[in-house]
Amino acid sequence: MTGVRVGVIGAGYVGLTTAVCLAERGHPTVCVDVDAGRVEHLNRGTPLLDEPGLPLLLRQGLDAQTLRFSADYTDLADRDLVFICVPTPSRFDGSADLSAVEAAVAELASLLPSAAVLVLKSTVPVGTTRWLARRLKPTGLRVVSNPEFLRESHAIYDFQHPDRVVIGADDDAAAEMVAAVYGASAPTLRMSPESAELAKYASNAFLAVKISYTNSLARLCAGVGADIGDVTRCMGADVRIGQHFLQPGPGWGGSCLPKDTAALLHTGRLAGVELPEVESARCTNAAQPARIVSTLSRTMATPLAHARVAVLGLTFKAGTSDVRDSPALTICAELGRTGAQITGYDPRLEQIDQAALRRASIVAVDDPYLAAKDADAVVVLTEWPEFCDLNWPLIAEQSPAAVVLDTRNLLDPASLADTGLTYLGNGMPSGY
Repeated sequence: MTGVRVGVIGAGYVGLTTAVCLAERGHPTVCVDVDAGRVEHLNRGTPLLDEPGLPLLLRQGLDAQTLRFSADYTDLADRDLVFICVPTPSRFDGSADLSAVEAAVAELASLLPSAAVLVLKSTVPVGTTRWLARRLKPTGLRVVSNPEFLRESHAIYDFQHPDRVVIGADDDAAAEMVAAVYGASAPTLRMSPESAELAKYASNAFLAVKISYTNSLARLCAGVGADIGDVTRCMGADVRIGQHFLQPGPGWGGSCLPKDTAALLHTGRLAGVELPEVESARCTNAAQPARIVSTLSRTMATPLAHARVAVLGLTFKAGTSDVRDSPALTICAELGRTGAQITGYDPRLEQIDQAALRRASIVAVDDPYLAAKDADAVVVLTEWPEFCDLNWPLIAEQSPAAVVLDTRNLLDPASLADTGLTYLGNGMPSGY
């Protein structure tokens, strides 16, 4: 199905990915964002987001005139479908802030033609889709829940090759229109709006639980002399468990898992249902910075208050420049409170928000060897493969007494041992 007039609200990771991918499929697409400067950059073909495949699809859509960007909602007046892809950040009590969703719906309510479909891709609390449908019933507009399941650094691939497209709707015609723009080959799961909304939160919370459980196992492995790599290799071979999200690390972060677990707990409280598994996962995650600081404190020759700590990796995961809720920055801030001097390096340093680094007490440098020079500890916090290729013997010459704390188990312990550096792997017998 091509030729459906598509609108997208929001030009962040989800909105921009949705816009360029639907334009590629031949749907005339207009993407509206409130940031006029961002719109100007996008119309010139500058994506602003660090996402593989995005620059090519953006340029193709602009050249084919199937894609354009605007800061004016009236450019959506003739749209058949409008995808709402705006942020829903956490409030202080864990609930989702829907102000951006409500503002977008208010703009569209008197603008779109009757029978147009609003598609909620923003992650919203259970009941939001039905509430908006009731509110918009006098206008004839229909509302469908269509949660996103995109991974940063793989967003284009995930949109083009989804493992499932979830459509929550009571209106069959609206649901079929949404399914059609994805294409006949997309595996589609139809359900109620409430189920679709909860499925998004439930999926992310389960991943968070899985990661936190792995980090707890890593701590146990170090305590009893087991190897977390062996333990998770065994677990992952079981098809009932699967191998994904069984890697230990410095904790989980990013734009989804922290806020979605908080929102799920808030939903549970409203319904009188406790979710202790999710609560425990958040507690385990919150304890990771202290675990790392404690390890450094007891293994370095220099007290933390006088130590120089080099940090490799600042983004919340490899393949992106996103530092939103990055565990790396949380750990650096914790180290900064001890008085340690923190020097940080990341391969995407030029694209990272420098103000966020300063708030985390990080002095950022564009050379990993400069970051590690004269360090008392080198902490690997993001799983960038480039760190495996560093000249570790040179680092050992410059910082012979350094402790290398590898939170991601990215490096080869034997190679590090040959340099004379003290290597501490996450969940390893001689680690932490």
